[in-house]
Amino acid sequence: MASPKISLKDLHSFHFNDRELFMRLVMILYRDPSESLLVMALWFWLQNHAHFTNAVVKISKTPNLVVHSLSKEASTCLKCLQSKVPPMANPGGQDMPLITLITDRNISFQIVYQTRFTMISGIKHYLNNVCSIVFADILLQLFPGRSRILLNSTFGAITVVPRTLDCIIPTKNGPLDSFWFLNPVVPVDDRTLFLTFSKGYPVTEADVIELFNSKYRDCIEDIHMVPSTTLDHSLYARMVVRDVSTVDQILSSSPIAKFRINGKHVWARKYERRDQHF
Repeated sequence: MASPKISLKDLHSFHFNDRELFMRLVMILYRDPSESLLVMALWFWLQNHAHFTNAVVKISKTPNLVVHSLSKEASTCLKCLQSKVPPMANPGGQDMPLITLITDRNISFQIVYQTRFTMISGIKHYLNNVCSIVFADILLQLFPGRSRILLNSTFGAITVVPRTLDCIIPTKNGPLDSFWFLNPVVPVDDRTLFLTFSKGYPVTEADVIELFNSKYRDCIEDIHMVPSTTLDHSLYARMVVRDVSTVDQILSSSPIAKFRINGKHVWARKYERRDQHF
């Protein structure tokens, strides 16, 4: 059965408020386009995955001064996501007071940091599957001659493809049930942890499976034990988990998590490709 399709013109109509809001950010308020893309993707994520109901529509109905302040608030949240240091607790309990006032839903930076890998992966999904398509014509005006727009080392880059309004874009669930509002497929790298073992204390693949599957309910999708060139046992491994939320559970608010299995230590941190250059 063929996938349902939608024209870019219809897609622009469906995302009219989103497009208008993005244009206000970059063409009226003169906010940085790359940062504004991240802000929009964050708002999409909050709206569709953190139950900030109709957040983008509500934001779009506010005056420019309020939109500017909301975008600054969102930028602070994005910096929290990318920080190596967990945020301090806010005694007042509201780290994003404006978005809380508009949507009647609160979220603290501590919660943001505890779910940072889930949020980063979700934001990247919206950047690549919503923003790069819905805002493409606007971005090509802002970045003439550029098809690849670099954001930063955390969120990478997006590819912008020129399309005519009658261009047909395939979707999964029918005309205006946009495929990006469903649970996104999370790339393997976003679900990968790098494990380190102690020299002289061999940790086997079976040890790793027992350790993490027992703690996090059959969480492992794949393991690659990196062979050592000088020892008869691995000192490192790459472990892919089934859900990016498990990465958040394992690391919590720390860059490195320490475990113990059969008297042997295992350290886990988020895997990062060495061939990424930004």
